[in-house]
Amino acid sequence: MQKQNGFTLIELVVVIIILGILAVTAAPKFINLQTDARQSALQGVKGAIQGANGLVFAKAALAGEERADAAAGTDVTIIGVDGSGTEVKVKTIYGYLIAKEADFSKAMDVNFALSTADAATQAAADWIIEESGTTAIIHQVGAPNDSNTCQLTYTQATATDIPQYEISGEGC
Repeated sequence: MQKQNGFTLIELVVVIIILGILAVTAAPKFINLQTDARQSALQGVKGAIQGANGLVFAKAALAGEERADAAAGTDVTIIGVDGSGTEVKVKTIYGYLIAKEADFSKAMDVNFALSTADAATQAAADWIIEESGTTAIIHQVGAPNDSNTCQLTYTQATATDIPQYEISGEGC
């Protein structure tokens, strides 16, 4: 009887076919990693804004400004003083951040740029904000932003509602 020293051609072909089927099945999971990462980043920014809003509301409540409804917002000191001794303030409405890039930038350690800024400013930022009245639409630099996909919409507080956060991330 002869001693068998390796695999037959049929065995090798079957293993290659099985590996091919597994690769085709698993490939879509790995291809969507970028989409998952962008959606997770949007969730992170949403959480950062919610956290900042919680702190800002607490400061506004301490200052007695949680019911202030000025259309342009009410100044509330959030951090104290900056390196030059100037008080750091944000605009609030009903105790929460108004939907403006300047106030988000002050309240959080996130690099924002306005959608109307020049390309170099936008490229240096991590997030783009489009201000639209009482809402701010936020999307990641480099993420597709067509047809209202892959973005966070922040709607500032009203007399009866707290701020609203809506993520539309199907097309990241």
